[in-house]
Amino acid sequence: MSMAPAKFLATVIPAIMALLVVATPVKAGWLEAMFAPKAKLWERWTANDPASTATIDHAAWDRFLKVYVVANADGVNRVAYGRVAAADRAALDGYIRRLAAVPISRFRRDAQRAYWINLYNALTVQVVLDHYPVASIHDIDISPGAFASGPWDRNLVEIEGKDVSLNDIEHRILRPIWRDARVHYVLNCASIGCPELMPEAFTAANTEAQLDAAARAYINHPRGWRFDGERLIVSSIYVWYRADFGRGDGDVIAHLKRYSTPERAARLDSVGRISGDVYDWALNDADPKAGGSASGTSTEADAPAR
Repeated sequence: MSMAPAKFLATVIPAIMALLVVATPVKAGWLEAMFAPKAKLWERWTANDPASTATIDHAAWDRFLKVYVVANADGVNRVAYGRVAAADRAALDGYIRRLAAVPISRFRRDAQRAYWINLYNALTVQVVLDHYPVASIHDIDISPGAFASGPWDRNLVEIEGKDVSLNDIEHRILRPIWRDARVHYVLNCASIGCPELMPEAFTAANTEAQLDAAARAYINHPRGWRFDGERLIVSSIYVWYRADFGRGDGDVIAHLKRYSTPERAARLDSVGRISGDVYDWALNDADPKAGGSASGTSTEADAPAR
């Protein structure tokens, strides 16, 4: 979840937004959405074999998640980056190397989807570990370009002879090929405001159930949406990627109701628009003191950087 040039936008856009939001509160967050990455298909990765019965071994990633993903009291899964043993780090690196060697174009679509989700999340954890301790993934300024922030545009792995970045996986492969808004709930950007890292690897067999579970978990947590008095405040994900959830506020609210508990869904019956959005870029660290402190909580005026 990234956007360039994030540093420039983070400086300039808040000032503009502060004026525009006051003048046009109904449009809060619209300028942010203008700069968010669009889904733009990388045609190369549409190749697949519907007849394939081959499977991909994600056991190493599953073991890593079960050991180092920690359920926090606030309902947000965190990662114990500072506790990762050398042997488990080596196992993670080996898993990513094995995934990179998979001829993924020869697999069926459900296996491909699980592959790309796991690869995105494993690469994100790997890049955080490479630079840990950090207060926020934004501090990992390895993307090319003078104004770039974070790791999202850096080519991190070579697959079938093609260099691939995190942004490629999210915005050029998963979003445009599957056209499923639920993908936003399973790609973890190592931040508190992001949908959490699930403590189980995705597989061809479990992805559908995992997508629904992840959507429900996020939407029924205050990070997904909450009320501030009578004002509906949502995660900035619904502003940055509004087109994936529908055409306007009403479609986003309908999406939220679909995955909310009956009690929470009933609260949305009387609201017709979104009044603001928030996002917390602090690292999803199980031991936050190790990574330093981060004032990562965004406001309606913050520029998207995912």
